[in-house]
Amino acid sequence: MGGFARVRWEEANEIVAASNLYTTKKFGPDRVVGFSPIPAMSMVSYAAGARYLSLLGGTNLSFYDWYCDLPPAFPEVWGEQTDVAESADWYNSKFTAVMGANLGMTRTPDVHFFAESRHNGTKTVVLSPDFSMVSKYADQWIPVHAGGDGAFWMAVTHVVLTEWHHQRNTPYFIDYVKKTTDSPYLVELTPSGKGFKAGRLLRANKIAKYRDVENGDWKFLNVDRETGELVMPKGSVGHRWDKTPGDWNLRMEDAVDGAAYDPELTFLDRHDDVASVEFDEYGLDLRAERGVPIRWVDTVDGRVAVTTVYDLIMAQYGIDRGLPGAYPKGYNDKSAAYTPAWQEVFTGIGADTVLQFAREWGRTAEKTNGKCMVIVGAGINHWFHGNLMYRAAMMALMLTGCVGVNGGGMNHYVGQEKLAPVDSWGTIMAARDWHGSARMQQAPIWHYMNSDQWRYDGKQSAYNAAPDNAIANQHSADFIVKAVRNGWMPYFPQFNVNPIELVEAARKAGAKTDDEVKGYVLDKLRKGEVRYAVSDPDAEENWPRVWFIWRGNAIGSSAKGHEYFLDHYLGTHHNHIADEAAKGDVKEVVWRDIAPSGKMDLVVDLNFRMDTSALYSDIVLPSASWYEKDDLNSTDMHSFIHPLSAAIPPVWESKTDWDIFRSIARSVSEVAKKHLPGKVTDIVSLPLSHDSVDEISQPRMQDWGTGECEPVLGKTMHKLTLEERDYTQIYAKYTALGPNVRTKGLGAHGNSYDCADFYDRLLERKDHVQIVDGRSYPSLKEDVEAIEAVLYLSSLTNGELADRAYKNAEKKTGLPLRHLGEDYKGVLIHNRDLKTQPRRYNNSPVWSGLMTGGRAYAAFTYNVENDVPWRTLTGRQHFYLDHDGYIAFGEHLPTYKPSPKPAVYGDLRKTVNDGKARMLNVLTPHGKWHIHSTYGDTLRMLTLSRGMEPCWLSEKDAAGLQIKDNDWVEVYNDHGVYCTRAAVSARIPPGVCIVYHAVERTYSVPKSQVRGGKRAGMNNSFTRVHLKPNLCVGGYGQFSYHVNYWGPVGVNRDTHVLVRKMDQVTF
Repeated sequence: MGGFARVRWEEANEIVAASNLYTTKKFGPDRVVGFSPIPAMSMVSYAAGARYLSLLGGTNLSFYDWYCDLPPAFPEVWGEQTDVAESADWYNSKFTAVMGANLGMTRTPDVHFFAESRHNGTKTVVLSPDFSMVSKYADQWIPVHAGGDGAFWMAVTHVVLTEWHHQRNTPYFIDYVKKTTDSPYLVELTPSGKGFKAGRLLRANKIAKYRDVENGDWKFLNVDRETGELVMPKGSVGHRWDKTPGDWNLRMEDAVDGAAYDPELTFLDRHDDVASVEFDEYGLDLRAERGVPIRWVDTVDGRVAVTTVYDLIMAQYGIDRGLPGAYPKGYNDKSAAYTPAWQEVFTGIGADTVLQFAREWGRTAEKTNGKCMVIVGAGINHWFHGNLMYRAAMMALMLTGCVGVNGGGMNHYVGQEKLAPVDSWGTIMAARDWHGSARMQQAPIWHYMNSDQWRYDGKQSAYNAAPDNAIANQHSADFIVKAVRNGWMPYFPQFNVNPIELVEAARKAGAKTDDEVKGYVLDKLRKGEVRYAVSDPDAEENWPRVWFIWRGNAIGSSAKGHEYFLDHYLGTHHNHIADEAAKGDVKEVVWRDIAPSGKMDLVVDLNFRMDTSALYSDIVLPSASWYEKDDLNSTDMHSFIHPLSAAIPPVWESKTDWDIFRSIARSVSEVAKKHLPGKVTDIVSLPLSHDSVDEISQPRMQDWGTGECEPVLGKTMHKLTLEERDYTQIYAKYTALGPNVRTKGLGAHGNSYDCADFYDRLLERKDHVQIVDGRSYPSLKEDVEAIEAVLYLSSLTNGELADRAYKNAEKKTGLPLRHLGEDYKGVLIHNRDLKTQPRRYNNSPVWSGLMTGGRAYAAFTYNVENDVPWRTLTGRQHFYLDHDGYIAFGEHLPTYKPSPKPAVYGDLRKTVNDGKARMLNVLTPHGKWHIHSTYGDTLRMLTLSRGMEPCWLSEKDAAGLQIKDNDWVEVYNDHGVYCTRAAVSARIPPGVCIVYHAVERTYSVPKSQVRGGKRAGMNNSFTRVHLKPNLCVGGYGQFSYHVNYWGPVGVNRDTHVLVRKMDQVTF
């Protein structure tokens, strides 16, 4: 490794520009990639790089899913990336359960609401394997085994269903689930063995009465309780995309004749038969057959057995309603899921504790109409089956009417997720003011494939509990290839051909129109003459080439599988010793016997400090830190927009992110005049998108690549779109707000509004105008101009635009909604207003909460109080997920799946325990003495944390290893090694060790004994990415792609390591 050489800004910009244009010409712009996390913390700084890359045709990596901050259960159940209550609403709760979130540690400014709520009569309970900092604020600490929370909640719901639903039929709970959940919807039962198994929701067009309705594959059925007749409820995804709008609402009316109805929730008292239905119980590794009440329905395909989602839920949870089959014999029956006694072995918690908790929960929800709340975080979401753990808790919330209620809800706080003015910001960020598309990449599958972590992963069916079938038995890499070609997930680079050259080839072959070019490319894909890059990620033409990093630590604290990054991205020293495991298991991915080492040509890091990423970058550009730049900041913890103000200019030679990318854009435009002049056309592959008509593309999970259906662009596969690019105009477009804002309007989350008049008013500010090709456009040259444009054009900060958004929402839903924006009609927040004081933003249909009259923001109050559907398949909250992929993986119903066993997970295949070490489950929660990896290297913080991030051990494990507090230890597995001091504590349970996130390689890193004296790594050195394939499905209702909304997440909580005492410490 050599040292850095100082260069002038002009030289650095020219090198970067040359590399970008060379890569674009030789390989394609989609090989230029950028990563920056958490835009809400500094929106314009994030937008700087994303806008530049989008104008170039480059690729922006997602972050929310890669960090495993994205809770997949939110899209699964609610069709929402994440929307939660602000922390002030904690005070309104009457029963709060906290799991996987350490509020005192990571939500220090907000934890007072949690403490104060107890004085307001709130019962507070913390579920945590260790006595975490937040536990001291609780009335009750329940030390659930690490990863056992899902089992605990499944048992809680068993009690709730038994006592409040079956035995007492609690009116508030029953009315709530009838109207706002999918529980009365009909499910087809398909024959299996001697009985049946749960299948797909019964489609409206299978019934003669509704056979010819528009989008009939995407509309569903209930039974009218009074008449016993089938009805087609309003509000499904099919109604959302009807040509004639107005029926997308939760009114309990038949969508054809408008007749009101009361949905039948259960067939228990009125059924044609009782069918034996199979239910898989993964905790006990058995299959139970239970009686379910059914009715026979005549369809266009013949007579079928159907039941309600509610009846399936009752059977899944083992609620004894007097039906035959393998139902538990009571709460103390340990032999059947999901009783309080059953959960004991998975959680370590007694059945009596679960019963007490469940009964207090149920009573509180009944008396307060839903003021029970779950606060949840990364400690749950980071498990391989984190989505199931979330759904388990969500079931307890939904069945007791606690979602969409102030003081209730599933409140997930991981990262600074909520970017409030997403409607205007999103267009500026992705340069959609100039182009119709942007390359937005799902980062987990990108890193899994490109860093070659897939090569070290065995068949996921070995560690992912699922039924035995062809879909569930695939290697994750193969599933990803299918997801890309079928339009479920994006992947860039797209093809093994430069996309610009591909268009040129099409035109040389006679293609004149855009459709003819697309047809040419489709034909090449069908014949295999053009291949998807994802199917051969180790071929040189398919490598990513240039990597921009800004506002983050992509090679350090954000690098899950850090040692594989060092090897396969950078071609430098590394400490992984894992054997490759995928050969022979992958069918769709080309296996190359020698994996490439060092795929990247250039890594460019914008940074205000020398962190791990900067150490490994080729070019480090000094960026402004806090208080040196103007920007915007918002968060889900409160409902205000904050300004960031430049108290001083950027120090020495540093510049703001906006200025840096603007100067790079200028250099690209100058270099392009000689090396890439004129206009070119780029063909962009796009996945089937959420909040668009793409949601009703694929009623069945079929793969055109294997002949199961014909390839049809935008229907059975991804979309293709053409973008004209002029690289000499990158700078001009970067600094000007393009015409699409005026002609197409703005919006987000399926909501939209016209803003042409406000765009024109921006043009009236003559000092803030840019000229592009002789035409005037609002200026974005300075960061403060970009800030003003975001505020001026967002429905969150412009009350007139909020009113227009609600007006459009009225057309879509057929509901009166404009009154929700009346209090904000005169609001128009400017940057100067924020600098006077932070301002609370408006109600807007872009978000699901309401704040009228000063009420605390709580998610989904907009839906519950105004009959607005969720953005899901049925328009309701989903108990049941009927996608073919979810049925194949056994996750169509809420269930419990145990954490993968270490023997098959692949962390310790090659690492041998010589008797001096102990295998432990390593957890990496967020720490107190730093913000991620920032500020941890200050003297005061280092003094408080022993000069490094220690490994916390239980007293029992430490004694067994003859380790004393402050001894040096090695934490290692096949993926890498971390050397640090031991912190021995009574609060840590045996079998677990904790290394707080995140460690830097810039201080206190000795050489490793187990790696033969090589320098040790950091907390991501012992991780490798495992992906859950069913989170890749798409083109189906809420299972449709949007960046940071949907896709597999970068889990790491199931990791196991060996820990041993070091005999000698050498630096």
